[in-house]
Amino acid sequence: MTPLPLGFYQGDVEDVARALIGVTLTVEGIGGVIVETEAYDAADPASHSFAGRTARNAAMFGPVGHAYVYRIYGLHHCLNVVCGTSGSAVLIRALEPLHGLDVMQERRGSGLPIRQFCSGPGKLCSALGIDLSLNGASLLESPFALTGTPGAAPVVVGPRIGITRAAERPRRFGWKNSPWLSRPMGD
Repeated sequence: MTPLPLGFYQGDVEDVARALIGVTLTVEGIGGVIVETEAYDAADPASHSFAGRTARNAAMFGPVGHAYVYRIYGLHHCLNVVCGTSGSAVLIRALEPLHGLDVMQERRGSGLPIRQFCSGPGKLCSALGIDLSLNGASLLESPFALTGTPGAAPVVVGPRIGITRAAERPRRFGWKNSPWLSRPMGD
């Protein structure tokens, strides 16, 4: 599979969020196909970058093509793809697990159904072994690999979830009719 070029990440955050649907994401060979994303930028009141640059969100301000990883609720990590203008990133919300299922099972817990491996941003980070040590890491080199043909999947758009400000903005993108979404999109 062809790695995504640096130029891909320079696109507008909503365009990148939409185009990432159907792209394969792996970390050290563990991962699958991205089926759900959300777009955030510095003009968005729901974005970590809205109030400006801080130590926590510094990765969102560049360079593009790098990871912005943060911790929520003191428990879970979330992976974002830094792209577009300064302060923009795409949250990877869900993927269809395909590579390294045995490792994902071990990381997520034995007996857990495959449907629960990567159906949410915290779940997929746990399954792929993503933590704060990868904050700021390049997505163009190991341990990350993003490959495939951007924009090839059928995409539906809806309001974001899990936020309180600007939640109604249609900046959540999902693979139409995918059973792997964190929550149905109403497609």
